[in-house]
Amino acid sequence: MIAWGLNDFDAADRPTLPLYFWQACSAILNSSKRRRRAIYLLKEGQTTLSAVARSVGSSKSSVFRWYQEYQEGGSKAFRSKAIPGRPPKLSQIEKNRLAEVLLSGPLAAGYRTDLWTLKRIAQTIHKHFGIRYHPNHVRRLLQGMGWSCQKPERRALQRNDKEIVR
Repeated sequence: MIAWGLNDFDAADRPTLPLYFWQACSAILNSSKRRRRAIYLLKEGQTTLSAVARSVGSSKSSVFRWYQEYQEGGSKAFRSKAIPGRPPKLSQIEKNRLAEVLLSGPLAAGYRTDLWTLKRIAQTIHKHFGIRYHPNHVRRLLQGMGWSCQKPERRALQRNDKEIVR
């Protein structure tokens, strides 16, 4: 079985925004810088389209498209476009609430053992938010929230901790 825990943070120290948010912000800033650099190099007129594409790490078609957008719309062309895709089923507020439920533990959620599994988390999400997730997708959801997969330490049921310490 696999348990889940928050990466390197306890409840008081965990970041309010997930890692993927910061990665997306960084990607947007880098993309905007690349566009500005490409337009600058093309306006200088000292280099070819291929050379500009190589220097900014992009394709010739992208650089050409950026330049056309710049000519049509000016500095608005430097803004990054939103990446299309299906919106998430859980909002950020619901994800924060889910983190609170998970941090309170499986025993508080009504399970007999103190171990979160993907199936249990999927059931908990359905119980609290009315949204069904396949257990395999729960893994992606948790990773996006900054949680990691952890295997519990195996211990014998008959284990006597006092004898082991001695």
